[in-house]
Amino acid sequence: MPNLRSNDNRERESSVPAWVHFVVLAVIALVIIFVVVKLSIWNKGREVDTSDVNAEDYEVEVLDQIFVLPAEKKEGHEDDGEETILVLGNDAVTYDYSNTGFCGLVADKTGATVINAGFPKSTISVKNAEYQADYPMDSFSFNNIVDSIVTGDFSRMDEALNSFTEDNTYTLSLGSLENTDFSKVDTLVIYYDALDYISLRPGMNPGDEVDPMTYMGALRSGIKKIQEKYPYIRVVCMSFTFCYAYDSDGSLKNGDRVDFGNGKLTTYMQHMIDVCGETGVSFIDNYYGTIDEGNSSEYLLDNIHVNQECNKHIAAHFAEAIYGK
Repeated sequence: MPNLRSNDNRERESSVPAWVHFVVLAVIALVIIFVVVKLSIWNKGREVDTSDVNAEDYEVEVLDQIFVLPAEKKEGHEDDGEETILVLGNDAVTYDYSNTGFCGLVADKTGATVINAGFPKSTISVKNAEYQADYPMDSFSFNNIVDSIVTGDFSRMDEALNSFTEDNTYTLSLGSLENTDFSKVDTLVIYYDALDYISLRPGMNPGDEVDPMTYMGALRSGIKKIQEKYPYIRVVCMSFTFCYAYDSDGSLKNGDRVDFGNGKLTTYMQHMIDVCGETGVSFIDNYYGTIDEGNSSEYLLDNIHVNQECNKHIAAHFAEAIYGK
C-alpha cells in the first residue's frame, strides 16, 4: 500500500509560496532594465558640464626641439658682433608686415636685425617639378628661393614679379632678399602657415627624399642646401598654427580632422619635426599650446591667418626658446 504520509511531507517541503516567484521575477526584470539603461547611456555618451573648468589649469606638451649650432660650423667665419635674422615664409610673416607682425615683434624682443623675406600665398613645396611660366608662384616657394640664394641668381624671381604687381609685398621682400649680405646672417627662420596642406601638396615621396613637389622633400632639400653653402647659419623651423580647411562639401572643418589624402595637419607637422631631427635644426612648435578649436575665434582672423595677439605669443615663444629672452 503506498505511503501517502511520506508523499504529503515531500509536497509540503518542496512547495514555495507564489509571492516568492513574483519577487524573484521582479528583481530579474529590474536588473535587466538597469543594464539596458546603462548601456544606452554609455553608447550615446552624455553631456559633461565644463563650465567650472579652466583650460589654463591643464598643461599642454609643447614639442620644441632646440639644437645649438656646433662650434666647428662657425670656424673661419667672422662674426660681426650683431645678430641678423633672415625670415623666409608666406602669409605667416607677411599678412602683418608692420611692427605688430611676427618679424617686427621678434626684432623688438631680441634687438636683432630681422629681414622679412616672406612671399604671400607661397608654399614650401612646388606645384610643378619643372618650372612653368604659367604658374609663377613656384618661383617664390621655399625650395626655389633657396636655389636662388645659393646660386645668387634671382632672375626667375625678378621675372615672376610681373605677375604680382598688385601686391607690393613681393617687391619689398625680393629687394630685401637680393640685398642681404649672407656673411652677416646668423639665423635663418623658416615660417610658413599650413598652405601646403590646404593646397593638397603631398607630404612625402618614399622614392625620393628630396622631391621638391612634396612638403618633406622640399623642406629637407632646402635646409641641406643652406647648410652646405652657409654652414655658419643657424636654421630654425617654425611650425604652422592650427587652422581650418574646406572639405569636399565646401564647409570649414577642423584641420585635425580633415585628411585630403596626404594626412591631417598633425601629419605635416610630424614631417617637419622629422626633417628637423634629421638635419639637426631647431624646431619651434606653434601648434600645441597656441591655437585650438576652443580659442580659435580669439586668435584667427579667418580660417588660417592669425591676429596681433597670436603674433605676440608666437614671437615671445621664439625669442624665449632661441635667445632666452
